[in-house]
Amino acid sequence: MPPGPIPLPFIGNKLIIPHSKPWVTFREWSFKYGPIFTIWIGRRPTVVISDPIIASELMEKRSIKYSSRPRFVAMGELYNSMASILVQPYGKEWTIRRKLLHQALNPSALRLYKPIQTAEASRLCYQILQNPVDYEMLVDRYTSGIVFVVSYGHRIDSMDAKVIRRRLAFMQYMSSLNVPGAYLVESLPILKYLPNFLAPWKKEIEVEGLKEAEDSIALLNAVRKDITTAEARGEEAPESLAKLLIKMDEKESIGLSERDLASVPSSLFGAGSDTTASTTCSAILAMITHPEALRAAQAELDSVVGPDRTPTFEDESKLIYLKAFTKEVLRWRPVAVLGGTPHLSTEDDVYNGYYIPRGTTILGNSWAINLNEKYYPNPDHFNPKRFLDDTDKVYASEKDDLEKGASHPSKEGHSSFGWGRRICPGAGIASNNLFVALAKLIWAFDFKPIPGHKYDTLDYTEGFNSRPNHFECIITPRSEHHKWVIEQEYEAAIGVINQFPPFE
Repeated sequence: MPPGPIPLPFIGNKLIIPHSKPWVTFREWSFKYGPIFTIWIGRRPTVVISDPIIASELMEKRSIKYSSRPRFVAMGELYNSMASILVQPYGKEWTIRRKLLHQALNPSALRLYKPIQTAEASRLCYQILQNPVDYEMLVDRYTSGIVFVVSYGHRIDSMDAKVIRRRLAFMQYMSSLNVPGAYLVESLPILKYLPNFLAPWKKEIEVEGLKEAEDSIALLNAVRKDITTAEARGEEAPESLAKLLIKMDEKESIGLSERDLASVPSSLFGAGSDTTASTTCSAILAMITHPEALRAAQAELDSVVGPDRTPTFEDESKLIYLKAFTKEVLRWRPVAVLGGTPHLSTEDDVYNGYYIPRGTTILGNSWAINLNEKYYPNPDHFNPKRFLDDTDKVYASEKDDLEKGASHPSKEGHSSFGWGRRICPGAGIASNNLFVALAKLIWAFDFKPIPGHKYDTLDYTEGFNSRPNHFECIITPRSEHHKWVIEQEYEAAIGVINQFPPFE
């Protein structure tokens, strides 16, 4: 197998795998052991990949062998009884869920969401104009609002809404269960059979899982009520993934239990809400620590869009630098630092002389891959120019500052959404959310650091999904005219948003 730190009998490398930010340590180990190395969680091997070409070769080109999931005792079996698509092994159950999600996330469906995404981005600008100090909470509301419209046909007007607080708490708890080495039961599955009075950690996981399931079912029932109420009035309830699933299941049983069915629309929250909000906060951190990138994006927006309206999706093809800006944010500080949920090999394989046996966990370290100096010279420097086309005449004079490395195998140029058949299903909606929000925010505001304050661009949260710890900055409208345009466009945006009833 690929080399790695020497394991101890029975416990493997458990004692040296840190509970705090293991992705950072794994990156350091890649310098010592190479871009593909092995660690042992008990007697189970995990192959960690720190190079995008190796990740693409195994998890995309050989996806038939690497598209399953390892056994998740804590997060899968104890927490949600294998209801979530995240933990499903490759097979019929996973395929059913994936096809259902595709109903809401295919390219045709993504086009239908652009009006609400545009309207919510305009509302975000207006709310930050009114209350710039709480920008982080407002960004969270923006992404949550869009995902709830797509999932349930309901809008979110405040992060104080109970439904959002519950979903965030469930998601954060679930992500804490997926940190390598965090729970001994992953190495010794027999521990799951301990009675709860001997294993309080187990009881806690099961109780939280039941709460999450009950909440997801309650959201599905709320949409059922919407449908019944609307039909009684001779009307149609707002379109949503939940409504689509309910109608499909009534016509011909989908074949999922109520808990499993309810988990499909609820899974969108993790795929496109907190992740996009985290990336947007990273973008703001980049703006205040790399002001030259902000100025370049504003200059392009001023040239393409002008001062009398905010940008829309129709401007996207002309906003070359801004598109590069969004890619650089995703590369610079990936949210799913360990590549999302691990893969599992289902057949013996050989790569570059290394033996990878069936049943090996495969971990793509997105943190190490996106900061790999071979592909991204000076990787901690936020520089959107590395994603520009060398032949583009607009930036031809700036080639010396492109900081381009070896060719990346992904057409996106980064590895932030995962790989192969297990690529993030919400990547499309997340990318659109990020683009339209950043386009309008950068057009509308100046983002500046607090004078005298030192910003640590590596000060990020722990856990499965990482985001910058809260930081303060100065956000001001670029001019009185920009402020006036924001206020005018907010009035039109509210008309679109109010088509969807609120969740309290």
